[in-house]
Amino acid sequence: MSGLSRLGLFTTARVGLARAGSSVATGAQLEFQLDHALARDAVHAKLDVTGILAGVERMGLAGIALRSAVEAGPGERQTYLRRPDLGRRLSVESAWNLMADSLPPDIVFVIADGLSALAVERHALAVLEATIGSLAGMRIGPVCVVSQGRVAIGDEIGERLGAQAVVMLIGERPGLSAADSLGIYVTWGPRVGRTDAERNCISNVRAEGLGYVEAAHRIAGLLERARKFAATGVSLRLPTSIDEAD
Repeated sequence: MSGLSRLGLFTTARVGLARAGSSVATGAQLEFQLDHALARDAVHAKLDVTGILAGVERMGLAGIALRSAVEAGPGERQTYLRRPDLGRRLSVESAWNLMADSLPPDIVFVIADGLSALAVERHALAVLEATIGSLAGMRIGPVCVVSQGRVAIGDEIGERLGAQAVVMLIGERPGLSAADSLGIYVTWGPRVGRTDAERNCISNVRAEGLGYVEAAHRIAGLLERARKFAATGVSLRLPTSIDEAD
């Protein structure tokens, strides 16, 4: 077995593929076509908002369905893909429906389809359930489930609710070895106009990647440090040693 073939035992990446003449072997080519089709299906899949909200309610949490500014209709997914700016803001109706109460939450969880509704349906509720148990003493706002949403839509949601922090659970862009990878973004002091440099990302949450318990541990750790330093992203001071991390 060659060095590249041995490497293939430890990764799902396409390394050391068998060849047939000047081309890859038929089996490898068929696997590539299948993974490409799965990635396309994940991008165009529709989020089961009702099912997600039912799962949220089973945890004893309040949930609310929202939409981005992408106009609902037969071509909404194409519009979402072509107009990222619309996916970053709430629709007028959703904005009106999202009103802050008298006691702003410490944390708001936002679940959005992003570029893989499949990832959200497989992993978001499990991550949420694993996380909320470690947030004792923190006021958790309504879990917002957003259709046709991008990462930055959490900034508007958090700002409207007056939240200290937003935790966004969103489907990542599918690759040719992972169509169901969930991304998590933590933003302190959410408001419209925040940049990606002002949030922290936890990536590759899935069965073959980062597990739910570890993802929840990282979320809780980021939130703890965000509250301590009133910052996330490049301004957040992260642990520099194992002792400090503990």
